Amino acid sequence: MEVFLEVVNNAWGFFVRNILTQPAYFTGLIVLIGYILLKKTWYDVLAGFIKATVGFMILQVGSGGLVNNFRPILVGLNDRFNLSAIVIDPYFGQNAVTAGLEPVFGRTFTQVMMLMLFAFIFNILLVRFKKVTKLRSIFTTGHIQMQQASTAFWIMLFCFPALGNTPILLLMSVMLGLYWAVGTNLCVKPTQELTDGAGFSVAHQQMFGIALVHWILDARKGKSAKEVRKIEDIKLPGFLAIFNENMVATGILMTLFFSVILTALGRPYLVENGFMAPAASFFFYILTTSFNFAVYLAILQLGVRTFVTELTQSFQGISNRWLPGSVPGVDCAVTYGFGSPNAVTIGFLFGAMGQFLSIGILLLLNSPLVIISGFVPMFFDNATIGVFANNKGGMKAAMLFPFLCGICQVFGSAFIASFIGLAAFGGYLGMWDWAIVWPTFTIAMKYLSFAGVVLIVAILVAIPQIQYRLNKDSYFLVVDDYEAYKKMKGVA
Repeated sequence: MEVFLEVVNNAWGFFVRNILTQPAYFTGLIVLIGYILLKKTWYDVLAGFIKATVGFMILQVGSGGLVNNFRPILVGLNDRFNLSAIVIDPYFGQNAVTAGLEPVFGRTFTQVMMLMLFAFIFNILLVRFKKVTKLRSIFTTGHIQMQQASTAFWIMLFCFPALGNTPILLLMSVMLGLYWAVGTNLCVKPTQELTDGAGFSVAHQQMFGIALVHWILDARKGKSAKEVRKIEDIKLPGFLAIFNENMVATGILMTLFFSVILTALGRPYLVENGFMAPAASFFFYILTTSFNFAVYLAILQLGVRTFVTELTQSFQGISNRWLPGSVPGVDCAVTYGFGSPNAVTIGFLFGAMGQFLSIGILLLLNSPLVIISGFVPMFFDNATIGVFANNKGGMKAAMLFPFLCGICQVFGSAFIASFIGLAAFGGYLGMWDWAIVWPTFTIAMKYLSFAGVVLIVAILVAIPQIQYRLNKDSYFLVVDDYEAYKKMKGVA
């Protein structure tokens, strides 16, 4: 038995390192399998695999460029003002877990990979039996699964430190697999409405946040969707009309944003730390940094357009054969190719304002734990919330909800990182679901013990059942036949 488990662990480890946590290749693998099941010719299968993989790589170039472009600001705010704090960022969070897992709990990171395997299998099984579970989406973003499995494993060990390896893995696999299945399922309707039935959902770190924003805006009374003024519907007069162009709007807004912060950091600091060449012009450094934001955002959107068609078409093969009536859950950045491109920029800016305001409040209150903003939550959480909020509630919603999201990220992360002891290792995942939803889970498990686990599982199981009972006529139709769904609901 031990030999068998070792073989499985090694095989799974190879798959995790080379495919599952490499989203470009995992997306390409899904497309390849889907097209084979659709009985496409070998050259169509190969072409689909290449376009999907390269398209995701283009998206990663855009995402990575945005992160690196913002690095001088995040490093500078930490160094220049001598802030001793934790960074809210998925990669800092994963590193913190890796650093603390063995000295604090005597466990190894290998168990995190096994947790990913069991939770992923459980997610698939839940969707396979969707007639009973009412769950319709598979969480396919492996690098996000790794980050979440790390933090979830730490949380479970914090709540049940005496639990043995096998019981804790099984218990956590059920909870994490349910969270993945329920979270992506909650995003099916919002994503289908945003993308006009593109055939995928969101599988990321803010799934419950997207669902909550969509539910709040969907529940408004006395205002139809046609009366909502979206960003793309607003035609600005005179010289303001230049803001109707996404690239121009992003360039101008980010120049204003970067100018304030980089000026506060100062030219000497940027030169001293190698962010800026000694002979370079400070003005053009700011301009280049600002315009690069627009460049990388355009690259990211090109990547989305390149691979999303291949993914949604090929997944029909998997859906028809193995998981009927299901959709893949993908990276939240894929949604940036739909709706108003300016919603991405506005969501990011207002989310950043919410984060900076909250950090300022922590400093004024002499908080023992201060948060340093990581770019990933600041951009990808808030831009995503902005895109969905704009689609359902217009420009005001695209400003309000990311701002509130930024506040939640800071205060929620400050609480939970301190509570579970991850603050000592310098990082926490920090995105919406893990600043609001999982802290709630943690409190329930810590103070109610196994009764808390039962309560959480019961709630997660109940959510799709409630969704189904509230919309029996259209619940599966929104995936199976979106055009028929639109006619039934009167969606334009």
